Amino acid sequence: MSLWLAATLFASTVQALRFLLQKRLSLAGAGPAAATFARFVLAPPVLGLGLAVFAWRGGAWPALGDGFWAHAVAGGVAQILATVCVVALFARRNFAVGMAFSKTTVLMTVAVGFAVLGDLPTGAEIACILVGLAGVLLLSVPEGARWRDGWRDPAVLYGLASGAAFSVSAVGYRGATLAVASDDPLVRAAVTLLFVTVLQTVLLLAWLAWRDRAGLAQVARRWRVSAAIGATSMLGSMGWFTAYTLQQAALVNAVGQVELILSLLISWLALGERIAPRELAGVALVGGSVAALLLV
Repeated sequence: MSLWLAATLFASTVQALRFLLQKRLSLAGAGPAAATFARFVLAPPVLGLGLAVFAWRGGAWPALGDGFWAHAVAGGVAQILATVCVVALFARRNFAVGMAFSKTTVLMTVAVGFAVLGDLPTGAEIACILVGLAGVLLLSVPEGARWRDGWRDPAVLYGLASGAAFSVSAVGYRGATLAVASDDPLVRAAVTLLFVTVLQTVLLLAWLAWRDRAGLAQVARRWRVSAAIGATSMLGSMGWFTAYTLQQAALVNAVGQVELILSLLISWLALGERIAPRELAGVALVGGSVAALLLV
């Protein structure tokens, strides 16, 4: 198994667990910004310590090439906005429909990646992406839901906004990691993630101190859940950043759609929910899409 594929599958698994934890924190009273802050706050000290040990053991700190800061800042800010939109979906009645629209990020990433970095999947790869997107929509939209009734719903707007922001974030992170002068993809991922999470932590801390001190207190009060969110987020981000270093962002996000299958499995195992035929069809389409991408 190639490293980018292993990193993507690992990141998808950890991210599914992280979203469940963020939902728990959000339902406990923390707002979207506070629940988003919880995912970033742990990474800077841990990554800083790890890179310090790396340098102490003789590793050379890599140079940052042209475009690193522009891509890193764009990716970091876009990820904040995307995560806030996703957490805001947790409070909406038709959360599943909004999440379905958020998954259009795979197609958006194709367009953004081509416009910014010149990355363009082949025709066969785009066909596989479309098959996977069809499966995601089957999995995300509840039975009986009508798409035309939801276009004006805030959940749909949050979903589309998060999809657009996640596509910018993915392409920005790929551009930033490619600008780190190192042959080790893990070093490139760690260096980029360190700078990005420091930026995100500072921005969100300033915002919460100004507008939502109650949410900031809730993150501190429920420190066990917050720490778990931070740990899963950091591990997942290392996986995503490593994958973006090695492969086009659109293909990484396409394989990352298995996260939705993992979320369903968690739901079935933890809550004993039944498996609908439509969901089985969605699982088959997403799984077939990922398998076809690997063969292509």
